[in-house]
Amino acid sequence: METLKTVLFQMDIVWEDPKANLDKIRNIVQDLDSDTDLLILPEMCTTGFSMHPEKIAEPWEDSPSIGRLQGLSDHSGIAIVGSLAISERDAFYNRLVFIQPGKAIEYYDKRHLFTLAGEDKVYSPGENIVVLNFMAWKIKVQICYDLRFPVWSRNTEDYDLLIYVANWPQKRIEAWSTLLKARAIENMSYVIGVNRSGKDENGYIYNGKTSCYDALGSELATLPEAEDAVEVILSKSSLEEKRNRLGFLKDQDDFEFI
Repeated sequence: METLKTVLFQMDIVWEDPKANLDKIRNIVQDLDSDTDLLILPEMCTTGFSMHPEKIAEPWEDSPSIGRLQGLSDHSGIAIVGSLAISERDAFYNRLVFIQPGKAIEYYDKRHLFTLAGEDKVYSPGENIVVLNFMAWKIKVQICYDLRFPVWSRNTEDYDLLIYVANWPQKRIEAWSTLLKARAIENMSYVIGVNRSGKDENGYIYNGKTSCYDALGSELATLPEAEDAVEVILSKSSLEEKRNRLGFLKDQDDFEFI
């Protein structure tokens, strides 16, 4: 597909209340144009960034929240991306799910756990880089703190779009915006970062700055701090023209994880 019509939903997440948050998501899905391809939600979109997975995590094989998101996707014909707390094999994961209408769910487990908040003490890290194929677009998916580690996002797969879902607080929001732009420039890719808004139960304030950048770091869209959504239409031909004309990815250094 030449274009990818995406909607970025900057939620004010209700603390540890999946029903309230899923109702918000249902409402935004109902308001979307029928030709929308992809809805992107923040990190832990059903609960907020809670360090109590024993209370909020849902079983991977029978998650009520994932079941409801799948129903919304199937009914609307729109793919949905976001992360939530999941329990599997006696461990907890901050797991991003990529839900397509009528298809098996694909997922990515957060690799870099946020030690400052103790996330590493209660969740298990993911081990795999994940690049998905969706409507002829190659999409790499990552979560929040992963943004600070450029080797993990390095574009060796020739992906077209890099997505970050996050709960990134206001006090470090300049780093958020700067790093999103840097990831776009260095990987010659569209980059989308969807953050939350509002205030959580721990008193942290989130001022959004949900954004999209093109392969040269130009800002295509951004949201101020309130709960809101923005539509962005991505162009494959525009991306390929920049890559073919400049060729920066061909000159990147070769190395492997060991």
